Amino acid sequence: MAVIAAKRIRTSRGVSAAPARMSLAEQAYNRLEEMIVTLELPPGSVVSEAELSRRTKIGRTPLREALQRLLVQNLVTMLPHRGMMISGIDVADYLALLETRRVLDRLVVTKAARRATPEQRRNMRAISGAMSEAATTGDMASFMRADREFDRLIESASRNTFALQASVPLHAHCRRFWYYFRHNGDLKRAARLHAALMQALADGDEEAAAEASDGLMDYLEQFARSALDLA
Repeated sequence: MAVIAAKRIRTSRGVSAAPARMSLAEQAYNRLEEMIVTLELPPGSVVSEAELSRRTKIGRTPLREALQRLLVQNLVTMLPHRGMMISGIDVADYLALLETRRVLDRLVVTKAARRATPEQRRNMRAISGAMSEAATTGDMASFMRADREFDRLIESASRNTFALQASVPLHAHCRRFWYYFRHNGDLKRAARLHAALMQALADGDEEAAAEASDGLMDYLEQFARSALDLA
């Protein structure tokens, strides 16, 4: 999987990462992933390529490529002669996912802290500001967009393709879980934990980045158990 470059986002603090020229397949993937994460395509729903093409205004061929990626990432399931079913949210699977993400995230963030360019470090600070602002105003949509851009930026900065192949889909599943149970979450606390991680990355402090990553994962596990009444 190619390393995904961060896209441009605008915030009150300025403009972050430079725009990336994306293929139609990449555009289709980004749009479908967003629709799944934000529950525009709810868990368990069944959709056809024709319906998705109409809703996204993207042709069948790039959509099919995007759906294949989502299939590998377990965000959709193929139903012969019916279309695609959006995967459900399974409690046991999600907790196992967090265990896996904890290990992978430590690897990715430490490499990103070491390898990020000066521009990427500036963009991390800008995204941190955007996320904090969204948390303060309670703007969930902007918070989720900033979170996704942050993930993409770290993925790009880490320059470890093999780790990304495993970690990218886990982040999408986590964003969807958060969105599904968002009323149980503490947006400001989540923003503070993200900000601590972004600051460590921007400073190039590998040890602090690993500790901040663990702190964020502790919160996500606590949030999951609270949301699912497993505390």
